[in-house]
Amino acid sequence: MPASPIRKLTPYADKAKLDGKKVYHLNIGQPDIETPAGMLNAIKNIDFKVWAYTPSEGTLTYRTKLTEYYNKLDYNITPDNILVTVGGSEAITIAMMTCLDIGDEVIIPEPFYANYNGFSAQSDIVVKPILSYIENGFALPPIAEFEKLITPKTKAILICSPNNPTGYLYSREELEALKALVLKYDLYLFSDEAYREFCYDGQTFTSPLHLEGLEDNVIVLDTVSKRYSACGARLGCLITKNKAVWETALKFAQARLSPGMVEQIAGAAAVDTPDDYFKAVNKAYTHRRDIIVAALNKMEGVYCPNPGGAFYVVARLPIDNADKFCQWMLETFSYEDQTVMMAPATGFYSTPGAGLNEVRIAYVLNVHDIEKAMICLDEGLKVYPGRVLSPEAEALSHKS
Repeated sequence: MPASPIRKLTPYADKAKLDGKKVYHLNIGQPDIETPAGMLNAIKNIDFKVWAYTPSEGTLTYRTKLTEYYNKLDYNITPDNILVTVGGSEAITIAMMTCLDIGDEVIIPEPFYANYNGFSAQSDIVVKPILSYIENGFALPPIAEFEKLITPKTKAILICSPNNPTGYLYSREELEALKALVLKYDLYLFSDEAYREFCYDGQTFTSPLHLEGLEDNVIVLDTVSKRYSACGARLGCLITKNKAVWETALKFAQARLSPGMVEQIAGAAAVDTPDDYFKAVNKAYTHRRDIIVAALNKMEGVYCPNPGGAFYVVARLPIDNADKFCQWMLETFSYEDQTVMMAPATGFYSTPGAGLNEVRIAYVLNVHDIEKAMICLDEGLKVYPGRVLSPEAEALSHKS
């Protein structure tokens, strides 16, 4: 079971705080955006007398409200297509255990959400990574590269769009190409859509459920965590139009009994969140993204592509080892009694040695804190003992 690159450095951050340092948490996707008032008021106004189990598939009230939300997005589903889960994490794990037997393989473009490695370990399945590259902004790899990885054990492809950790937003054309491959080999297509609401620069989100002919293949995995800034609710869902998949997934849901009652009450209220909330949030994240990408690309030896969605960037730094650097920033470095916590990108790859000079940064803090954190990071890079510049950058540095 792999350690989480997002959380494994927490003891060092805790020690840094005890030593009097301010730590800017850019390691985890915990937004500082306020949760919609409707969700919180729904909890405050609860009047049940018994805090009871709910149905394993989730309450009909909540699934009906979710249907209302998804059908505004043209998903064309009914409550019977939804299985409510304890967080998006459980939705992914249940999908893996439902659709893949022990030893079966799932192809995932990398870098990918680090916990996919953990979920696959729990499910006794094999991740077959396919590299995407920072030079082209982590675009979907060519379909021919996917096809090279397909074996008799391959049962699924897993995508996340907008992507965690890269922020890349898949185009409809890329998804159409993926659709052809999925149908050719009759694979499942898992679609992690946790960041659906976070698309920038006028770009639009496309779900595989928007593509005709994939009804039996697509499984959407979702959560309220990011959409409503409600990470602590631990409320997600699995959506499928494949009845056999839903019925099997329900057996896993029955084994863990049920999702929480209070969370579903809040989740039902969240569906009525006004559009103005999302417009304001999108504007705030766009501004944060622009600041952080510009700041990173001004640093000597740093490269960061401009993401189309989510609230993460993966940046290439002039360092020898991301794990060592992120720990050093917390354990040894400080600038004006401040430091930065980031997630080493090595944990977002399955290919050994990949991401060694990359970090994932979550732009979930306010603009003032982001600006301070970027100054701190820049100062840290200047004095890091394992700094490694490209030959071109080294030459320029010596001239100056």
